[in-house]
Amino acid sequence: MPIDLKCYATLAPLTPGNAGEFPILEGETILDLATRLAIPHEEIKIVFVNGVTVDLDRVLHDGDRVGIFPPVGGG
Repeated sequence: MPIDLKCYATLAPLTPGNAGEFPILEGETILDLATRLAIPHEEIKIVFVNGVTVDLDRVLHDGDRVGIFPPVGGG
């Protein structure tokens, strides 16, 4: 079951090489995914799945488009 995964800003270096077809396990959540990718949970500010903001306990499904964003500053 692959997903399309994108990590943004400071998390971009943690994006796996197979991010466009990243395999997930049945029942895997965003939090499980972050753990597997070694993304510190406190570094995750916003997660989108299929264009909708979701919580870290959201279960992933085949074909989901996932975007993970860190806290971003600027101005």
